[in-house]
Amino acid sequence: MDILRELYSVIQDRKEHPVEGSYTNYLFDKGTDKISKKLGEEAVEVVIAASQRDRKATIQEIADLEYHLLVLMADRGITLDDVETELRSRRS
Repeated sequence: MDILRELYSVIQDRKEHPVEGSYTNYLFDKGTDKISKKLGEEAVEVVIAASQRDRKATIQEIADLEYHLLVLMADRGITLDDVETELRSRRS
């Protein structure tokens, strides 16, 4: 999905060129532990929304989860290509 690549590019740019007041930069400044905690919180929120059969809320929470996952990936130096390569290696 092109939007994930676009978003990852913006996140990478924020990492390399911080913008004052940016939530992404706030997460990078707080570090991997904070980013991981937010990712976990978002995962739980996806599960809750899905369990409640709330389609709109589930979509919103998945978007939040994907954003925080991309931030964690950028923080740890993992690219979308890295993940794609891993997923392709499992297609058997």
